[in-house]
Amino acid sequence: MPSLLRFFHIRHAVLTTLFIFGNALAASDHPAIKRAFQLPPSADLHYLIKAKQSGIMLDGNALMKWQASDGKFMLDTETRAMLLGKILETHTEGNIDDYGLAPVSSNEKRLRRDATSVSFDRAAKTLRFSDAAATYPLNGGEQDRNSIVWQLVANARGASKKFTAGSQWQYFVAGMHDAEAWTFKVGKTEKIESSLGLLHAVRVTRTQPAGDNKQQIDIWLAPALDWYPVRVRQTEPNGDYIEQTLDSVSKK
Repeated sequence: MPSLLRFFHIRHAVLTTLFIFGNALAASDHPAIKRAFQLPPSADLHYLIKAKQSGIMLDGNALMKWQASDGKFMLDTETRAMLLGKILETHTEGNIDDYGLAPVSSNEKRLRRDATSVSFDRAAKTLRFSDAAATYPLNGGEQDRNSIVWQLVANARGASKKFTAGSQWQYFVAGMHDAEAWTFKVGKTEKIESSLGLLHAVRVTRTQPAGDNKQQIDIWLAPALDWYPVRVRQTEPNGDYIEQTLDSVSKK
């Protein structure tokens, strides 16, 4: 009997250790980090687009409408390509809390695809998708793929002394079907040629573990221009890409 009791004690200790370790892993996989932030002024930003899709070079333009006031925010984007017309339309809205942007809903409509949506159910603390059965807990600070750019802007403005080359910033980001931890690494300041002239912008890159075969994201933020994103480039594993460079800004 003593041996049996000792077995259960050992088993309980092992399970407790595994439970704690598992929670630690879950926490690192789903970061919820409060940081200083300062939202940029509301504005309409117009971008020029260059893209390569299935080996075909395309030009176009995009309009991004950023609004933040009275504890709420809204983000609308519309992207058009020559010959194809509207190829992407997104809408994100939500609140502003202790973490910064707190999306409530995110919608996306791509060319020749059905619209999809993501719901950030704050009351139930659950992240849900219209096109997938997966759910995730809401621990705080979660973003979608549109709001994450503006959360980076807000954190850069609010903690500019920490937003230095080599620093890394972790977030939990929802796509249209699932969500995962993203890490951004701040790089050096680079010169960006644009319709607004030569812009000095800090390059921020989404880092990925070796061997991961996912979309690469690079964002250039201009400190002298309220840290607005002056260039965003999304590169697929097959070499296809979409790059948008700021053409004009109209502050609201």
